[in-house]
Amino acid sequence: MNYKMVLKTVGKLLQAEALLLLIPMAVSIYFKENLIYVYGIVIAILLGVGTLLTLPKPKTRRIYAREGFAIVSLSWILLSFFGALPFVFSGEIPSLVDAMFEVVSGFTTTGATILV
Repeated sequence: MNYKMVLKTVGKLLQAEALLLLIPMAVSIYFKENLIYVYGIVIAILLGVGTLLTLPKPKTRRIYAREGFAIVSLSWILLSFFGALPFVFSGEIPSLVDAMFEVVSGFTTTGATILV
């Protein structure tokens, strides 16, 4: 298995999530909310982890089924975890498990929620 290629791809996806978090950060700035620092912290964490994961150079750039399964599995778990951090850091959803449930529900568009 080409572990370095898996890490590089997952790192790029984490960096993409960091860039996508700029959208809610801009909305927070527009409406003068005090959540700007929360998004800034999560974006910095995502960029840092994503950059660390993209540092190893893979021997080959080929991705087979095994690497594809690993990339998809790790991506779902990590993107959901890091996507839940703004909820936890802001205190809107204090439980990490509930925040991850909410984020996975949003990513999969199931409509399930823990919010009243």
